[in-house]
Amino acid sequence: MTDRRRAYFLSDMHLGANYIANHREHEQRIVNFLQTIEHDAQELYLVGDIIDYWYEYKHVVPRGYVRFFGQLARLADAGVKIFWFTGNHDVWLFDYLRDEIGITIFKSNKVLPVMGKNFLISHGDDVGYQPPVYRFMRWCFHNKVCQVLYESVHPRWTYSLAHLWSSNNRTSRSQEQVDKGVEQSVSHLKDFVEQHAAAHSDVYAYIFGHLHVARDITVAGNRRMIILGEWMEQCTYCTFDGEQLQLHTFDH
Repeated sequence: MTDRRRAYFLSDMHLGANYIANHREHEQRIVNFLQTIEHDAQELYLVGDIIDYWYEYKHVVPRGYVRFFGQLARLADAGVKIFWFTGNHDVWLFDYLRDEIGITIFKSNKVLPVMGKNFLISHGDDVGYQPPVYRFMRWCFHNKVCQVLYESVHPRWTYSLAHLWSSNNRTSRSQEQVDKGVEQSVSHLKDFVEQHAAAHSDVYAYIFGHLHVARDITVAGNRRMIILGEWMEQCTYCTFDGEQLQLHTFDH
């Protein structure tokens, strides 16, 4: 008999990214992990940038990710509640996965009850300090008028542009610059958590993605702040069973 008593959190898989050498192998690794949680998952939280680029037209959806979506459907059919928080790469999820699989889509951070405790969950790009240019870009991505204008451009151009931007964003900075930026962002998230926790005593823990590092940090007020890492190299995820909140690495 299945004993569903665990919540799983993972983010930043970047399925379909140009810089991933073997797309089938990458997708299969993620599917293999999802198969291992079939026996005890009660809830699954996908915390953004699951797909490196996705634009969901009214009558057409992008090709690919069949095995991944199939495994999500298998979990949903088995009774697992699946929540997808969009990130900056998969922001244009609309109603396809909601209607076909039953996934609940969130476009911004939410405080949700998870196994009896309140969690604030966010991809991490809509809380704390963000540079003005990034805030403007995020506004454009979420703006309905901008979306209508964007979808009027043929996909052969938008897909190429999106993947070029994604690859350039990953390779245009030195590792030293990346590391410095990550540490600054972690510090900004800590500041946000401390301020939010001071005003919301009912929040037990904070879950973020986006930064591609796995961190488990205790902040003021003994609150836990989890940054989930990524699935290109680290394959890290978090679990909560009502008592233990832990980061793990999938041994693939």
